[in-house]
Amino acid sequence: MSEVLRGARRIVVKVGSSLVTNEGRGVDPNAVGDWCRQMAALVREGRELVMVSSGAIAEGMKRLGWPARPRGVHELQAAAAVGQMGLAQIYESALRTHGIGSAQVLLTHADLADRERYLNARSTLVTLLGLGVVPVINENDTVVNDEIKFGDNDTLGALVTNLLDADALVILTDQAGLFSADPRRDPAARLVESGAAGDPALELMAGGAGSALGRGGMLTKVLAARRAARSGASTVIASGRERDVLLRLAAGESIGTVLVATTAKVVARKLWMSDHLQLRGAVVVDDGAAAKLRDGGKSLLPIGVVSVEGDFHRGDVIAVRRASGEEIGRGLSNYGSAEARLIARKPSSEIGRLLGFTGEPELIHRDNLVLT
Repeated sequence: MSEVLRGARRIVVKVGSSLVTNEGRGVDPNAVGDWCRQMAALVREGRELVMVSSGAIAEGMKRLGWPARPRGVHELQAAAAVGQMGLAQIYESALRTHGIGSAQVLLTHADLADRERYLNARSTLVTLLGLGVVPVINENDTVVNDEIKFGDNDTLGALVTNLLDADALVILTDQAGLFSADPRRDPAARLVESGAAGDPALELMAGGAGSALGRGGMLTKVLAARRAARSGASTVIASGRERDVLLRLAAGESIGTVLVATTAKVVARKLWMSDHLQLRGAVVVDDGAAAKLRDGGKSLLPIGVVSVEGDFHRGDVIAVRRASGEEIGRGLSNYGSAEARLIARKPSSEIGRLLGFTGEPELIHRDNLVLT
C-alpha cells in the first residue's frame, strides 16, 4: 500500500452518503471541511485531486422535510435537484477557505459511453486540474436514474478514474475496509489489508447491501476497484472517519484495504486503445511528424497531417499512418474528419480562423495516442 498513493499524482476520492450527510442528517460541513482541508494540502504538494461525492439525495430529503427515502424515481430526482445546491455550496466554501478553487461537474453514464462527450468531459476536467481546481463530481440524478435504480457512485468513481487515467482511486466509507466476512454479524471477521483488484474471491467476501441512504455496499466498491484496474489504477477502501486519512495514505501509511491493479497503467491504456475501440478513419502524416511521434513522444499537430481518410467525429479512434500505409499509432481525434481536412498542413495558430472556433491545438493529444 505504501507505494500505491505515495507516488500517485492524480487521485480520485469518492465519499459515500452516510459520511457526507452524517447518517442522513443533511450535509455535514465539518466532515466535508476536513476532507477539503486534506485535499487542499495535497494540491499544494503538486497533486491533482478529484472528488466524487454522494449525498445530494440525502441533503434534498432534509431540505424537503422527508423523513424516509422515497421510492418514486421522480421524487428521488427532485430530491437530488434540491440537495445538489447545498452539496456544491459546502464544498465550494470549504475549499475556498484553503485557497483552492472548486468546480461542480454533473455526469451521466451516457457522457462516458459516447466518445465525443467522453473526450469533452476529459478535456474539461484535465483543464480544471491544470488550473489547480478540485472538481466535485456527482451523477446527474435529475435527468437520469441509473444510479438511483441500480448502482452507486462507487461505479462513477471508477469511471472517472478511467476517464482521467488517474493513478489511484480512494473510496472512503463508514467501514474500516474490506473484511473476510460482515463484521456486523461475524466477530471473527478480519480486515483484508491487500488483494488483487478483480480477484473473484474478494467479490464473494464483499456480498451485502448498503445503508438506507446509499444503494451501494462493499460489493460495489470491490467491483469499482476491478473497473478502475482496467486503466491501471489501484484502489484503496478506507474509513472516512480516520483522522487525516487522505494525508496519511498519501504519505504511504497502510490504512484500510488496497486492491492493486495487476496491469501497468501504460499497458492498460494501450490495450484499451488498440483492442477495444473500432477505428473510424485515419490520418496520413509526413516523415517529420512520424519521427516526432515515435522518438519524441509528441502530440500530433495538424501541420504534420498530409491527408485525412474516412468519416469520423470528435472523440472517435483513428489510425495514424505513413504514406506507405504503415500504421504507427492510433488515438482519439480532437476534431471530426471535415474539420481535420480544413486544418491539415496548417499551423495550430490558424485553427480559429479556419474553423471559426479555437479548440485544442493538437489533432491527437499525446495522452490519447498509443503507438503501435
